[in-house]
Amino acid sequence: MENGNVAEIFGEKVFNLPTMKARLPKDIYKSLLKTINDGSKLDISVAEVVANAMKDWALENGCTHYTHWFQPMTGLTAEKHDSFIQPTDDRTVIMEFSGKELVMGEPDASSFPSGGLRATFEARGYTAWDPTSFAFIKDHSLYIPTSFVSYTGEVLDKKTPLLRSEAAIDKAARRVLALFGKFPKRVVSYVGPEQEYFLVDKKLRNKRKDLLLTGRTLFGAKPAKGQEMDDHYFGQIKERVAAFMQEVDEELWKLGVLAKTKHNEVAPAQHEIAPIFSTTNISSDHNQLTMEVLKKVADHHGLYCLLHEKPYEGINGSGKHNNWSIGTSDGELLLKPGKKPEENVQFLLFLAAVIKAVDDYADLLRVSVATAGNDHRLGANEAPPAIISMYLGDQLAAVVDQLKSGKGVKYEAGKLIETGVESLPDIEKDTTDRNRTSPFAFTGNRFEFRAPGSRQSIAGINIVINAIVSETLTEIADQLDGSKDISKDALELAIKIFKDHERIIFNGNGYSDEWVAEAEKRGLYNLKTTPDAMPYFVTQKSIDLFTKQEVFTDVEVKTRGEIMMEDYNNTLHFEMLTMLEMAKQEILPACLKYTKFVTDDIASKKALGLNAPKELEKAQRLTELTEDLMIKIDTLDAATDVPDVDVYAVGMYYKDTVLPAMDALRETADTLETIVAKEYWPFPTYTDLLYLV
Repeated sequence: MENGNVAEIFGEKVFNLPTMKARLPKDIYKSLLKTINDGSKLDISVAEVVANAMKDWALENGCTHYTHWFQPMTGLTAEKHDSFIQPTDDRTVIMEFSGKELVMGEPDASSFPSGGLRATFEARGYTAWDPTSFAFIKDHSLYIPTSFVSYTGEVLDKKTPLLRSEAAIDKAARRVLALFGKFPKRVVSYVGPEQEYFLVDKKLRNKRKDLLLTGRTLFGAKPAKGQEMDDHYFGQIKERVAAFMQEVDEELWKLGVLAKTKHNEVAPAQHEIAPIFSTTNISSDHNQLTMEVLKKVADHHGLYCLLHEKPYEGINGSGKHNNWSIGTSDGELLLKPGKKPEENVQFLLFLAAVIKAVDDYADLLRVSVATAGNDHRLGANEAPPAIISMYLGDQLAAVVDQLKSGKGVKYEAGKLIETGVESLPDIEKDTTDRNRTSPFAFTGNRFEFRAPGSRQSIAGINIVINAIVSETLTEIADQLDGSKDISKDALELAIKIFKDHERIIFNGNGYSDEWVAEAEKRGLYNLKTTPDAMPYFVTQKSIDLFTKQEVFTDVEVKTRGEIMMEDYNNTLHFEMLTMLEMAKQEILPACLKYTKFVTDDIASKKALGLNAPKELEKAQRLTELTEDLMIKIDTLDAATDVPDVDVYAVGMYYKDTVLPAMDALRETADTLETIVAKEYWPFPTYTDLLYLV
């Protein structure tokens, strides 16, 4: 990018508002703007004009095709490309794009996860244009963000229920605001997702079957130096990585993604990128784009981007911090405390709604981040524990305690921190610290949900957050409806909620053993793994929530539970088979070959009348470990006979039988890696992967 002029390239590949305004008739632009801002239904005649303008713009920018870009329940994105060409009577072609083609597409739905909603032979599915998320250009195609539904109307994607949850939060929040005499056009949720990732040299990655097939290392001895020195965190960025990051920023800016922050993370070869806040729907689309761009650009630099939650054992994994807030269309943030939060009744009521939501539906929040990859990360002193709790910070905790007790609690908001150096300015202390051990922490005017995994689509996470907060806001509106003194009644209700749900608030160290014991006393869930958590998604309580808030139908809840459980089972199955293949075809032959080398050397020395007691000890150790390796291969091999039961029972089988067998095999193999000479070891080691970037 010449001269660093970000403003010139920002959004150049996006059919955004300035482009629409310049290319659309005034009445069409106003109508489309009303749909985007107010959620009003789009007229097909408007779509016809928009489609033509969109097509002309795309052609001018080198596009030959268009695609309806959607988010099936794989957690990835999907696309089917069609060209703009239309045949003419004289056997030539013209470039056309109709309003019908813009508004609706028909991809094959048979091979996407449906949880039994659709049989393989029932292939028809539909995509529908989401005008609230701008179309963009990538790889000479016009990408049109869409929802995805089945022929019979059931939702097959993540965008549609996310938009439904946005409608729910809008409806519920405006009901509460109306009690205070406020009538905004819309209330929306906002998200800023911080994205962590690892980089690895592509040539080294291609030499490891586990990274190729599963995204994480199934074997690997701990390197001599890991993250103990804390020297990588916020450290100087290597030149190769810096060039990669610069290209990522430029590509994202062209796509209208508000990429803001980049830095080295805690673990070697780990990094982070974070955007400025956007509405949740757009943030979700942009985060999917960010993950795609990270992978694509890494390839340009001879790198591979690892988005797995735990690519390396014994090294910090990667998360995706989901910073969530709500606000009105005219700019009022509803979770902003103000200078005197204890007097801000409206804020206290919205705060109470979130506290109640997290306590009442902690199980669903845990389910929203439950994946096979994230199970390796949660609670491992590198991420929040699997126990869901909330951190409010010193000021809000003091305010809540004051309101509950009726006694004044002194807190020095805005206190200056003196640096002790005259040339340096004093620093104004924030009203809240950052508790990195808390899953759901208040951080100024939003809550940071730190438990999501790095590969996850944020759509599913925010569907749950929006739904549970919508439910508690609805309950609050029901209770306060008809109030004659809203300030008094709202404050009393907020205080009651603080008292009733104080168990969910914890401002201490979430990594400590004491907290685990304390959480159990409080009756909080400790759902350590996906198979433990997933059944809570399909309880009657969960179904009632989602159906009442019109986010899912009861059938959609049940099928999504099955899909998420199947994803866990399939992930473990692929890992198990990959591990067996590597152990049988690569590790075992290498160990036998190296053992032969050692024993041959011992025999040669004995023939010369020389003793080799240490080599003999080594040969004995190699033989014992190799025998143990073969036994553990057989044990895992036997575990491949998975019982034919329902998906939840299969999940428990993988957790209780397969994972322990995998861990046992890995332990022996990793010990052998420390003994076998590097030239014999069949694939790159952790030292190679983490430091040759």
